[in-house]
This record gives sequence, C-alpha cells and structure tokens, in this order.
Amino acid sequence: MYKQILHTPDGVRDIYNDECRRKNLVQNALHGVLHSYGYEDIQTPTFEYFDVFSREVGTVPSKELYKFFDREGNTLVLRPDITPSIARAVAKYFTEEDMPVRLCYAANTFINHSDFQGRLKETTQLGAEMIGDGSVEADAEMIALVVESLLKTGLTEFQVSIGHVDFFGSLLRESRLDDEMEMGLLEFISNKNIYGVRELLEPMPIAYGLKEAFAAIPNLFGSVDILEKADSCAVTEDAKRALERLRKIYELLTCYGYEKYVTFDLGVVSKYKYYTGIIFQAYTYGTGEAIAKGGRYDTLMDHFGKPAPATGFVFMLDRLMSALSRQKIQLDTAVQKALIVYRPSQAKKAIAKAMELRSQGIVTELLLERIGKDYNAYAARNGISETIYIEGQD
Repeated sequence: MYKQILHTPDGVRDIYNDECRRKNLVQNALHGVLHSYGYEDIQTPTFEYFDVFSREVGTVPSKELYKFFDREGNTLVLRPDITPSIARAVAKYFTEEDMPVRLCYAANTFINHSDFQGRLKETTQLGAEMIGDGSVEADAEMIALVVESLLKTGLTEFQVSIGHVDFFGSLLRESRLDDEMEMGLLEFISNKNIYGVRELLEPMPIAYGLKEAFAAIPNLFGSVDILEKADSCAVTEDAKRALERLRKIYELLTCYGYEKYVTFDLGVVSKYKYYTGIIFQAYTYGTGEAIAKGGRYDTLMDHFGKPAPATGFVFMLDRLMSALSRQKIQLDTAVQKALIVYRPSQAKKAIAKAMELRSQGIVTELLLERIGKDYNAYAARNGISETIYIEGQD
C-alpha cells in the first residue's frame, strides 16, 4: 500500500530542492519582463464551468478535459488553458474599461493526454494577454515580449516562427472543401508534405491557382524574404492583407532590435481554434515542442458577451526548463546559507544569532544538536556555506 501512495499518478511529478529553485528563478525572471511592459498579475480559479472551455470556444477537446460535478450538478473542469479564463474575467471585471487591458499570469493547467503520448498532464504556464487593442503594434509587442523574456533566461539560440491564420484560412474558405478533406489538408501542410497535398487535391473541382497555392504553402517558411515569395500564393484579399500585416510586424520588430530572432511560416497551424490573426511559436534546442506560443484571438471575447480584439502568448515553463537544462545554461540559484547548531539550554543565544543573520539577508537554519550526526555532510548536501556551533549557556 505504502509503495503505491508514494508514487504520483501518470502524467504528474514532484519538483523539489534545486530544480524547484531554478524553476522559480526562471519564473521570476519572465514575470519581471512582463511587469516592465506594464502587465498586471491576475489569478483565475483552478476549475471553471465547462462552458468556459466548450467546443464553441475552440480550446482543448472535451475528451481531454478533467471533468467533475458540483453539488448542483453543474459540470466543472480543471482548466486546460488559461486564456479563456482571462477572457471571462475581463468580460466580468473590466466592462467599462475603454483602454487596453494588460494582464499576466503563472498557473498550472491540466490536460488528460493519452498515456502513449508521454506528455505531462499537469504543466505550468506563464503568459500575457492584451485585450482591447487590435493594432499591429500590439502583435509586435507580444513577439517582442517573448524574445526579451527568453533572452532574460539566458537562452540565445531560439527562433519565433510567425504565421497568420487568414493566409491559409482564406484559401480554405475559397476552396469550399468539406470537413474531412480540410482535416486531411491541414495534416499534410503541417507535416510539410507537398506530395500529399497534391494527391489529395488533384481530383477536387477547385481552381488550379488554389491547388498550386496549397501545394506551395509547405515551403513557405524561412526569413522575411519568404513573404515576397508568398505573394504569388495570396490569391484572396484576406491572404494579401495577412502578408501585409506580417511585413508591418517585422518592421516594428526591427525597432525593438529583435528581428534576428524571427522567422515566418505561412503553414503554421494550432489546435486552438480561437486564433483569428497572427499565430506564432518559439523553438529552441533541447525540446521538440514549442516553448512559447500565442497569437491574436479577436472573437474569443464574443463568447463572454464583451466583444473586443485581443492578443497574447504563453510560455510552456516545463519545456523551457528542460531546454535550459539540456543546453547546460547555468542559473544562479546560490544563496548565502548558514546552519546554527545548538543545545536546548542555548536556545536563546541561537535564536538571537539566527535573527541577526537573517536581518543581513542570510538564510539561516536552526538545528538542535544530536549525538553522532554529521553536520558538515548535512551542510554540504544543502548548499550551506557556514556552520555555527553555539558555545556556553544562555
């Protein structure tokens, strides 16, 4: 029995000691950048009503939600995604606000992935949302925040890949494919499978120009120059507007000095269906999945009765920590620590000494003396640089 309850369930894990210190250090560094841009903290509930994350919102599929019931029989879910929760909160508390609302957060999310996927089911997310600003400048600020934040952690080798859902989406609307064909096309394009795209569309009664545009999309990724190449595939007005917005974002990022960290991918897709404009993902060495992702979601607020344009992003903190570790990026978690060893009769002196050291910013542990214990070994295990033995009586 004890062996079973000492283990965590599949998909969750304990984080402690140095690993926990490093995670908190990175989290504080990221938060510091967000605060420097004027973002205020918000905390939303760990669980919400099911409708906050329903299919209409376009977030995690229902089968991957942790669902349960309250006493009144309402269906509740552990949050799988924080953006819809923040949208709900803004609709409730910022109804009269006529200026952009900047909010940031750090919290755990819960997704019941299939066991064979090998992913954590509880992960930490840290992100920012700007609600009430539909400008290209707001989009550029989001990407600049991602770049500056990652640089703050010590990462130097990373790229933020930017796309626009309307480039591909407008071509889909023009083609009028059914849902099954659309899903197949999405899969081929996300896998950069040009041959699969051509084979799927060859028998379809759609314009030749559209077919060629779809076939070209898997290769439309790279530096800013790829936007010029994409012009020939922009066979709809929405696609042309999407390219123009991406050009403006790049121009603004040069003002930040962050353009070298940016690439473009016109075939990027997301499982979250609420994105309506730019969409981006950040990648680095040491992890096969995105360490940050985000985009524009101008219709999500409609679901909560307060229409407003919005944009945001999230860091997948656990993946980021894994990348930092595999790249051997050192994080300074060292703190000055002291250990005071004393006997019961020396408690008054020991406490006074501990209070003195703590007032100097030194982390200080009090430990009653025990016969036969190796205090030096204990200090070494716990990063304690000084061991003090109290002499005499109170």
